Amino acid sequence: MLTEAIARLAAGNVPSPRLNAELLLMFALNCDRAYLFAHPERELTVDEISRYEAALAERARGVPAQYISGHQEFWGMDLIVTPAVLIPRPETEHVIETVLELQGKLEARIARPRIADVGTGSGCIALVLAKELPNAEIHATDISAAALEVAKANAARHQLELRIQFRQTDLLEGLQPPFDYVVSNPPYVGESEEDQVQLEVRKFEPRNAVFSGPHGTEVIARLIPQAHAALRSGGWLVMEISGTIANEVERLLQGWGNIQIKPDLQSIPRVALAQKK
Repeated sequence: MLTEAIARLAAGNVPSPRLNAELLLMFALNCDRAYLFAHPERELTVDEISRYEAALAERARGVPAQYISGHQEFWGMDLIVTPAVLIPRPETEHVIETVLELQGKLEARIARPRIADVGTGSGCIALVLAKELPNAEIHATDISAAALEVAKANAARHQLELRIQFRQTDLLEGLQPPFDYVVSNPPYVGESEEDQVQLEVRKFEPRNAVFSGPHGTEVIARLIPQAHAALRSGGWLVMEISGTIANEVERLLQGWGNIQIKPDLQSIPRVALAQKK
């Protein structure tokens, strides 16, 4: 079954056909990777074959494997994902690493940090920060009610629902300042770049979580002054960005202190951070 599935996905030009075939077979059998490799002789039941065939058909038409299985791992946490939220990606872990690094240096000064996660989506950033910073007070916002339902479900699954306050709002509207950190993975792809974005992202992930407007900086341009107003003096804004907008983001941050653009593992500008003077 697995061999046939790999060939089928490869013929359909699905990226990483082996990985996708394995993930969907794990989903169909409700097992982990260790079980998959330890029992290659396992014969599938009629129901399991049917479930696997249906999952492969969805993947072949471009539906991301995470939306089919309903799960994605992020920072070692198993998260629920639906088409209402952006699929969490490894690049976003750099945002968390940046916050933890800053907090590690400032812990003596900020024992109980107040953090706002803007555009929380699946809740991935807020959840990890709640887990890693047990003394933090975390507020997570999203304009999408459907996304917030997913984020709340993830918080409940990881028993963090009492640690995070969720709010449906546009960016930071209605939140009570001051905050020590404003953190965000905002939409940062310009509509002019649409043809360079993977088809499955364009077709299946929530458009307002990917595209920001014609240039890609429209949401960030609104977030920066709101974050400045919401942060205490010395507080930090930490955002995920892309290489195409790095220079413009740096320009938008003029007037802030300690402006930095940090690269990801592929040396692509990925995190913008700046400190309120």
